Amino acid sequence: MGHYSLMYRSLDSEKIVGTVETLCRRIEERFPDAGLAQVCRELLIIAGESQKRSAWIAKPQKTLRLIIGALVVIIVVGLVLILANSTLPGRGFDFASLVQVSEAGINVCILLGAAILFLVTTEVRIKRGRALKAIHELRALAHVIDMHQLTKDPERLLARGTETPSSPKRNLSAPELTRYLDYCSEMLSLIGKLAAMYVQKFDDPVALDAVNDVEELTTGLSRKIWQKIMILNSDLVRARG
Repeated sequence: MGHYSLMYRSLDSEKIVGTVETLCRRIEERFPDAGLAQVCRELLIIAGESQKRSAWIAKPQKTLRLIIGALVVIIVVGLVLILANSTLPGRGFDFASLVQVSEAGINVCILLGAAILFLVTTEVRIKRGRALKAIHELRALAHVIDMHQLTKDPERLLARGTETPSSPKRNLSAPELTRYLDYCSEMLSLIGKLAAMYVQKFDDPVALDAVNDVEELTTGLSRKIWQKIMILNSDLVRARG
């Protein structure tokens, strides 16, 4: 029972890739000459890459951790050896010398602490960099999808606007345009799912903020698309009535 519960609490990367692949076939079968099919194929490539990248990010990097652990041990042991082999002046410290030694010791501890912190956070920073780069690709692809639906204006299709020589060509019927816009919305939704894969097992606030930005972007773009779909659907219902 617990196994099945966990299945529905996390994204399945293989199912997401399969969904993108099916969507590509649907677009190619209905709009074989449309540039949207090529964009979906690019999304499929990115989905495959996202599957591998997110798996790498979620996996503990044991070799890197061993190297970092060894460096931290070397730093700590070196500091201990230096302190153990140091000799105190025979006459002791006066107040001025004590202040200077204390200040120097504090500075050394701060520098060593910063070095250790830098080493300890190396894995997180590497994973964060890879995640942010991948999320940036998804954000860029979302804008590309938006460009493909930008000129698909239902008002022009329904002959409510004035045509000009530079107006985009109207080569889709109302049902076809509805399906085209629906495909755009599905692709945007899948981009949001692919972005969420990167933080599913990587609890990093910077990466999480980037994913939230992508999800807000895709949601806003989908909202604009669905406004167009609602206009087309209401006109179709009116025509049938």
